[in-house]
Amino acid sequence: MALSEGTPGERSRVTVPPGRKERCRFFIECGLMVSNNETNSPEDDFMIALSQISRPHLILLSILVGLIGFLPSSDGSDKLNVVLILADDLGWSDLGCYGADYHETPRLDSLAQSGIRFTQAYSASPVCTPTRASIMTGKHPARLHMTIWHEAAENPPQDRKLIPPVAVGNLPLEEYTLAEAFRDAGYESAHIGKWHLGDGNHYPEAHGFDWNIGGTHWGAPPTFFHPYRGPFHSEIRYVPRLEGGKPGEYLTDRLTDEALKFIERPREQPFFLYMSYHTVHTPIEAPEEDVEKFRKKLKPEFKHQNPTYAAMVASLDKNVGRILDKIGQLGMDGETAVLFASDNGGYINNYRKTGVVTTNAPLRSGKGSAYEGGIRIPLITRVPGVTPNGKVCTAPVSTIDFFPTLLTLANVRDGVDQIPDIDGVDLSSLFANPESSIKERALHFHYPHYYFFPKTTPVSAIRKGDWKLVEHFEGSRTELFHLSADPSEETDLSQSEPKKRVELLEELQEWRDHVNAQIPVINPDYSGG
Repeated sequence: MALSEGTPGERSRVTVPPGRKERCRFFIECGLMVSNNETNSPEDDFMIALSQISRPHLILLSILVGLIGFLPSSDGSDKLNVVLILADDLGWSDLGCYGADYHETPRLDSLAQSGIRFTQAYSASPVCTPTRASIMTGKHPARLHMTIWHEAAENPPQDRKLIPPVAVGNLPLEEYTLAEAFRDAGYESAHIGKWHLGDGNHYPEAHGFDWNIGGTHWGAPPTFFHPYRGPFHSEIRYVPRLEGGKPGEYLTDRLTDEALKFIERPREQPFFLYMSYHTVHTPIEAPEEDVEKFRKKLKPEFKHQNPTYAAMVASLDKNVGRILDKIGQLGMDGETAVLFASDNGGYINNYRKTGVVTTNAPLRSGKGSAYEGGIRIPLITRVPGVTPNGKVCTAPVSTIDFFPTLLTLANVRDGVDQIPDIDGVDLSSLFANPESSIKERALHFHYPHYYFFPKTTPVSAIRKGDWKLVEHFEGSRTELFHLSADPSEETDLSQSEPKKRVELLEELQEWRDHVNAQIPVINPDYSGG
């Protein structure tokens, strides 16, 4: 709220926070209004009342209005719009604000300066589908038995030392999703981009979304260029509902076009946008002029070395900026919460002729691994009236926490506490004060499958405080790390700290029993080395 200079009795200039105009009625009910003109708007009455108040009282009143403006209304009429932006395979150190030296991400860096940047945020899994399930439900993938991507869920390999469990490939319809919670609170909701949570019977429309543009059971497009269809291994893939494009059109740009159309749609109710980009997942492709820009910029000392990937990251950044700009142009900044994250760590394999895709250094390993590089992710939040500007939060948090947190911030938590088996916790106190603390808890990770590179065998992990234990099911081997002293997980302390090793291993095993996690079994027919 802004007040102009003036003498007592002069009308002061007032800016009512967007979406909070109904709060002016508060002062009418308090008997401060002097006008009986029924045609006056709340703002008119507010102005008239202010003109009758002495300056000292006016200052006090301005403080009160500011405080009230950030409290949820009792009737829920001031629910925030929510924009959840999820990148695919974006590594923890891929953004400038997380230390990238080659990539250019000015818009996401700016978002971090206008909100909170989390430095110890985790995906619930080192691969995509399980993490996405955790976001939609607030439940751990191990509890859901959704521990690997859809296409591999029902066909575990039979030629390894261990046989991974058959997993759930479709997000069960009986699960109450984030979209359904927003729908029940009167929101219009859209899913745009990657879904990867089930077949046609389990698409976004079946889980509460009003709109679904591009969402299928596939985990990656065959190409990032129009018409977004073509051969992929033994099948033909495509990205649906993107008709009318033209040659050269880029998928990240086009999905953002669709998001902007949704944001600017005339509506009376608030909206929930799940902007789920395919980028920066393979195929590693970007417009040639953008790739050439990064080729010219490349230096041997840079941590990242892939020009095509750098161009993909830049495109992601530009398009996040387009969404933020549209929110600002429509005057929605004061009533729209934005959360940006990735679904797992960066992909560190070679990809065709582009070379090594990315590095998560100083974190160890990458996508598919339970080491930090596979599960630690960028997380940036901006919530009007809640998050301070440019702060950093070091508390360990997880994608399982998005569900209860977003519903609390949007003032639509009614009934959520009655949903059974929610594993996530409400982080809204951290959003308001990133230096505060939440109740101590352990974070758990369970990936009872093999991943091709880095070569990952079935694994579980637990982080509690600064300690982290990794349990490898092949050979019943464990590793113990102290992350504050060793964020790169270079020194295994399992022999020098046997009590801590046993304590964490027992707690991890108890947690697996509690959530009924599936465990791989010994392959009796295995004859390999």
